[in-house]
Amino acid sequence: MTTDDQIAYGDAIAELEAIVARLEDTDVDVDVLADRVTRAAELITLCRDRIARTRIEVERVVADLEPE
Repeated sequence: MTTDDQIAYGDAIAELEAIVARLEDTDVDVDVLADRVTRAAELITLCRDRIARTRIEVERVVADLEPE
């Protein structure tokens, strides 16, 4: 398994979707529930950070393209 620094954004989203699907199952194990919710929170934070960094980079690139 990759570390969170190495996980691709798309893979993080896919893992989140899988967690949500398991949480929607009415037979979810309560002992697993806390672990899955914790992991989902980690993935959400990772995705938000990636989006923020990407937004900053895109803004920088666009600013560099504007004539002075």
